[in-house]
Amino acid sequence: MISKGTVRDADQAGIALTADEAEAIASGAHGDPFAVLGVHQAGDGFLARTFVPGAETIVALTLDGAAIGDLKPGAVPGLFEGGVEIAARRPLRYRASRGADVWLVDDPYSFGPVLGPVDDYLIAEGSHRRLFDRLGAHIIEHEGAEGVHFAVWAPNARRVSVVGDFNAWDGRRHVMRRRADVGVWEIFAPGVQAGAAYKFEIIGPDGEKLPLKADPFARRSEFRPATASIVASRPDREWGDQAHRDHWANVDARRQPMSIYEVHPGSWQRHPDGSFLSWDELADRLIPYCTEMGFTHIEFLPVSEHPYDPSWGYQTTGLYAPSARFGEPEGFARFVDGAHQVGLGVILDWVPAHFPTDEHGLAKFDGTALYEHADPRQGFHPDWNTAIYNFGRREVSSFLVNNALFWAETYHVDGLRVDAVASMLYLDYSRKEGEWVPNKQGGRENLEAVEFLRSMNKAVYASHPGIVTIAEESTSWPKVSAPVHEGGLGFGFKWNMGFMHDTLTYLSRDPIHRKHHHNELTFGLVYAFSENFVLPLSHDEVVHGKGSLLAKMPGDEWQKFANLRAYYGFMWGYPGKKLLFMGQEFAQRGEWAESRQLDWDHLDDPRHHGMQDLIRDLNRLYAGTPALHARDCEPEGFEWLIADDAASSVFAWARHAPGEKPVVVITNFTPNPRTGYILPLPEDGPWREIFNSDATNYGGSGQGNMGVVNARLEDGRAVADITLPPLATLMLTPE
Repeated sequence: MISKGTVRDADQAGIALTADEAEAIASGAHGDPFAVLGVHQAGDGFLARTFVPGAETIVALTLDGAAIGDLKPGAVPGLFEGGVEIAARRPLRYRASRGADVWLVDDPYSFGPVLGPVDDYLIAEGSHRRLFDRLGAHIIEHEGAEGVHFAVWAPNARRVSVVGDFNAWDGRRHVMRRRADVGVWEIFAPGVQAGAAYKFEIIGPDGEKLPLKADPFARRSEFRPATASIVASRPDREWGDQAHRDHWANVDARRQPMSIYEVHPGSWQRHPDGSFLSWDELADRLIPYCTEMGFTHIEFLPVSEHPYDPSWGYQTTGLYAPSARFGEPEGFARFVDGAHQVGLGVILDWVPAHFPTDEHGLAKFDGTALYEHADPRQGFHPDWNTAIYNFGRREVSSFLVNNALFWAETYHVDGLRVDAVASMLYLDYSRKEGEWVPNKQGGRENLEAVEFLRSMNKAVYASHPGIVTIAEESTSWPKVSAPVHEGGLGFGFKWNMGFMHDTLTYLSRDPIHRKHHHNELTFGLVYAFSENFVLPLSHDEVVHGKGSLLAKMPGDEWQKFANLRAYYGFMWGYPGKKLLFMGQEFAQRGEWAESRQLDWDHLDDPRHHGMQDLIRDLNRLYAGTPALHARDCEPEGFEWLIADDAASSVFAWARHAPGEKPVVVITNFTPNPRTGYILPLPEDGPWREIFNSDATNYGGSGQGNMGVVNARLEDGRAVADITLPPLATLMLTPE
């Protein structure tokens, strides 16, 4: 053994620090502190060296508290070194003192690395599918100690430290180990516990200290306006949703009812003082509401951490962290589990299209354009003043693919609705000539984004049977919802933006003019089965001066409500899955605002309550009637009955499913009731009226067919004389 703690011991062992090295340790500028701090072989024994600012004396201890050496002051204040009486290299802690103050310091430099060569290989290849378990902050037991393993990708940094309330935010205390081959920095910090706040202090390639950065893989964040990452507790939830997950893993989602309630969790309801509900409070209110209303899925606007409320979550700085606005991450897991146990799916809006340039976020993360392109023609989004991910960089693509897998695995989400896909697919999106860079073939398609989307969809569908991905894609890009092996992007569904645009344009017209625009509603059936469509009446239609859906309807008060009721009936009978933004189910009058809760007092008005009843009944009818959902995405499930009665603004079709009774949907988009209207039907005999949007309990005039329509054979076809109520949709099925 060497004698305890003299600088001469280090000199004799050939591991003494030069004055420059000592100064570099004290200033946090040393490029490889693991080479000089911690425990090192010194002749036949071991020497310990540590940097503890403010200490006057240091005693080295084993992790179980046995004293093994007194360390002596080194060349700069706070630096101590000396021999320690141990038989083999092992982790240490120190008893530090200054006057009467005594405290313990765990030595992160006495621990070995956590990541291994397999991690390095997979990270470099971009094929790591458990990256969220290796990067970020994770509570683990390592070499006999409990603590947190921190790891972050910053390949161009000169130095990276983790700083937090556990080290007084001192970047000299936990300078990280660089894994040179992959540009990942890591450190095991013994003694750090769940709830600790932290960030990364990064020295860029030019030697400049950057603003402190939040952890890209953080699973929890501080409540805005604070921006630190938080060490999350170990996930230990015992899920009770296996039956729900098994069901969706063994069915074809295209042939299942999907009626989606789109929710902004910060403004659906709030406390009387305006503060947010927690996830547990939302579970107590929102889950029963959606169940009672007959929705099959809740789709949340982005719940990942974001600094700016009016972005609605679409400018996220923490893709792996459920927002602190609604409590701890475990609360979100409880929400999903609770929803699943009553048969409700949970879909998340997911935003890989862009990210904000807040200084604590991903922008210029290590002092270089790391996650984004350096060229603003590729890396900056003019619409949102945000950065664009460099999808062609393996590590960036892997970061995003892993995030999709993370939500599916960690929180059991049933689907991801991918925002702004069109902006990802086209290099010239919202750009003028000369403001964009063509692809390698000279075209405008973002080939790297295409490959990323395909990789994401393949990874998600391969590892999580039952999940769905949904593209918000507003162009005519082919095969968005076709499998990758068939040349598609691999999504399960695509939002039908054409349906939303055409129907709202048509419905906004005075009924007297609708006969001149009949094709605005018939045209959609030309392409209705080219993709697996979701019909969206989303948040985008009720903000930024667009007004609510009710406000878009023409006419007096009665006609506005009747138009909207007829529209909903038309949509629920139309092929495609359904999506409705919160508040529109009871015809909220005002435009949606993220800063306040919905106008629930509307329900004191029978007209609004009737609209809510209508949506509930439509949802239950849709889910319980296979003809209305089982062939939503297949042309065999649709048959035009009346497509050309522009003069009357009447539309009628039949919905079919193998082995099931058909359903006929008829809409009269004028305020004129029509009696004795000749309607062709798929078969003769009695037909039961199973839905009438003009029913008095919905607020209508109560006109209709007394519940039954009798079809006769005439010239070889079945027809019936029916009454069409004003501004109304009917649904019929054979007795």
